[in-house]
Amino acid sequence: MPASVPDHPAVNEAMQYCSACGKTVTSAIPDGDNRLRAICTACGTVHYQNPKIVAGCVPEHEGQILLCRRAIEPRCGFWTVPAGFMELGETLAEAALRETWEEALARVEIGPLFAAVDVIHAGQVHVFFSGVLARPEFGAGAETIETRLFLPADIPWSELAFPSIRIALERYLEIRRTGNQLVYLASAPRSIRG
Repeated sequence: MPASVPDHPAVNEAMQYCSACGKTVTSAIPDGDNRLRAICTACGTVHYQNPKIVAGCVPEHEGQILLCRRAIEPRCGFWTVPAGFMELGETLAEAALRETWEEALARVEIGPLFAAVDVIHAGQVHVFFSGVLARPEFGAGAETIETRLFLPADIPWSELAFPSIRIALERYLEIRRTGNQLVYLASAPRSIRG
């Protein structure tokens, strides 16, 4: 247990009204807890805000990696692997498969989970699977400007959308070099380096 509990800004800013009764909430530490929570001033409901999960895939076809250029904010116009928010009722792998289809119109055989990246400032955890793209059939989904296969030497590192994408691609390429299949745990910085 940490000596001091971080005061994450999302706790104080995200919720203003109770989803149970519609009255205002306040930030306080409930009895028996150790973190600020949004608590309804009328009905007493404690609202727990937890990180959202983003599931992604690094699709590979004959040594090339499929990337998507984002058509939406944040980071419109920058490159990413197919990834997005997990939905209720699906597994992590199903979320990665769905996002790969939605963003890249690609059908992949999902491989092992190889990286989990804490994106604390955004209240998210990004998880990445490897994927095999059996045929070079892909396109641009509604959230994608274009998709393209890149040799590792040609990955547009300075044009990647998010630090977690750089971490995932670096780890994926390391696995290809070393064969070390252990899941890599990392924390992403707030901004991407060039």
